[in-house]
Amino acid sequence: MKNITIIKSNKTPLYKQEIEYVERKGRGHPDSLIDGIVENASIMLSKQYLDNFGIVLHHNVDKGLIVGGESKVGFGKGTITRPIEVIIAGRATSSFMNKKIPVEDIVIEATKEYLKNNTRFLDIKKEVVIGTKLAQGSADLNNIFMRNKGTPLANDTSFGIGFAPFTETENLSLKLENYLNSKSYKSRMPAVGEDIKIMGVREKDEINITVAIAFVSKFVKDIDEYIGFKEKIAKDLYAFAKKFTDKNLNIEINTGDLHEKGDVYLTKSGLSCEAGDDGSVGRGNRINGIITPFRSMTLEAASGKNPVNHVGKIYSIMANKIANDISNLYPDIEECNVSIVSQIGRSISDPKNLKVELIGKNADKIKSKVVGICEEMLDGTKELTRDIIKGKYPTF
Repeated sequence: MKNITIIKSNKTPLYKQEIEYVERKGRGHPDSLIDGIVENASIMLSKQYLDNFGIVLHHNVDKGLIVGGESKVGFGKGTITRPIEVIIAGRATSSFMNKKIPVEDIVIEATKEYLKNNTRFLDIKKEVVIGTKLAQGSADLNNIFMRNKGTPLANDTSFGIGFAPFTETENLSLKLENYLNSKSYKSRMPAVGEDIKIMGVREKDEINITVAIAFVSKFVKDIDEYIGFKEKIAKDLYAFAKKFTDKNLNIEINTGDLHEKGDVYLTKSGLSCEAGDDGSVGRGNRINGIITPFRSMTLEAASGKNPVNHVGKIYSIMANKIANDISNLYPDIEECNVSIVSQIGRSISDPKNLKVELIGKNADKIKSKVVGICEEMLDGTKELTRDIIKGKYPTF
């Protein structure tokens, strides 16, 4: 058996505790945008390497930054006066078997593609400046990367964390943002920009949801219409949320507004980064799409890291998958927490330790089955890598 530890815990699961905070940064938040950009860059690099050489070469393009621009907006109008700047830094193999790989061009194209697919009102040619700072990887990490005749070897001593199932507050925080950023809701309410942030706070049986929405100025003619939109959206969110919870629910939108002064959250593009809000890789959602300070979680910035041997990325995805598989198979388990730690140079399929914490009745009876789930997942590391390259597993 691999280094797998199964623990039955008697601690109180989070959904039964009195207080809970959950945050979700929407797809247009600058931290989410840069996470998405660098992950798309890693996927495009991986595909190019596979197409040209049949293998994924060493790369980590996980140091990214969005520097906010400047804009002038008013009801019914808006202009970006200084462009948004996107900077991607990291390591990428640019030459292999005497063949050059245009890594800068690939990363820039990945940036444009991601912005095009995830924003509606950003003029990428005129309102975005893209720069790269890419270099070859260090010799020792390149050597570890290429030493993978079998299962790849860990490029770092790091860990990944996962848990399941989501609480109602966690589920709501994610679903509400997805609802507001869905194509169907955008068609009904185009004034709702992509930059949305949800903060859920549960106190016993009451959930308070604070929503920040960057409104698109050209769809809002005056302050009265703005207020009317906020009221309509709050009603829509309440009706949607009640499908998923019976708890007392309170929803507030853009609580920093001063309506009497016309000081409200308006943007030209639906993005806060048009006017000074910056973004950085790893500052946003965790692998499972939310930020959960009352849970065990890693600070690993998974987006942009290579999917072959970067354990911070692979183990984070793997830990969440193991936790969800156990939770789905055994509904008596109220909470499942998974942590996996690597050792640099050691096979990814043989971690230094994998711990599963089970909370709920019958936990003792399923320990051997849980070990089997973990071993199967570890043995499937190469398949997991292929699925990451296909974009099957979001990283934020």
